[in-house]
Amino acid sequence: MSYPAMAERLAAVREQIRDRQEARGWSHPVTVVAVTKTHPAEAVRAAVLAGVSAVGENRVQEALAKQAEVPDVAVAWHLIGGLQRNKARHAVNRFALIHSLDSPALAAELDRRAEPGSVQPVLVQVNCSGEPQKGGVEPSALPALLDAMAVLPRLTVRGLMTMAELSPDPAVPRAAFRMLRSLRDQAVGRGHVLPELSMGMSGDYLVAVEEGATLVRLGTLLFGERLP
Repeated sequence: MSYPAMAERLAAVREQIRDRQEARGWSHPVTVVAVTKTHPAEAVRAAVLAGVSAVGENRVQEALAKQAEVPDVAVAWHLIGGLQRNKARHAVNRFALIHSLDSPALAAELDRRAEPGSVQPVLVQVNCSGEPQKGGVEPSALPALLDAMAVLPRLTVRGLMTMAELSPDPAVPRAAFRMLRSLRDQAVGRGHVLPELSMGMSGDYLVAVEEGATLVRLGTLLFGERLP
C-alpha cells in the first residue's frame, strides 16, 4: 500500500498551522504526530519519508509489531491511546512519549516497570470534555496527580493531553482545549514544568493550534480513512 499524497498533505497541514499560529500570536513549534493505527507498517515509512518526526499508535501490541517491522526507520513512537496497568510493562521504555497517563496507579506501575536508570516521558490525560466514556483524570484531580508523580524517579511529566468532544461547532472543542491550557498554566504557576499540550485531531486540530497546542495527532487527514 502506498501513500503518494503524503508529502503534499503534510505540507498543507504545516502551512495551515503556521497561519493559525501567526493569527493568534503563537511562535512555538508544533509537532505533527502521524497516527498510523490500523494502517500497515509501510505507513510509518511513508510518513517519515514525507518529513514526519513522530508517529502515534493507540494500542501497545500493534505499535510493538510495527516497530519490529520497520526497525531501520528513525522516528519517535508515541502511545496516544488508553493504557491499562497490565500493559504498562510492555509500554514503558518503548515509546518516546506516552500521552495517556490518567491515574496514580498507572503512574506507579510505569515507574516500577521502567528500566533502572531510565526515565519515561509521559503526558497526563485530562478529561476536559466531561464525557464519561472518555479517559483522563478529572480536572479537579489533576493537581494531586501531578504532585504525586513529581516524586517518581523514573517518570517525567512533559505536559497534558486531552480529547475534545466531536462536534460541528468549533466552540465545543475550543472550550476543552482552552481548559487544558488553563490547567497547564495553573500547574506551571505551582512549579511544574509542562511544555507540551497534546490536543487536536484531524477534525479539530486547527482550533487546538489556535489555543496553543504543541502536539497535534493526525490520522485521517494524512493517511485517508482508517482501514477495517
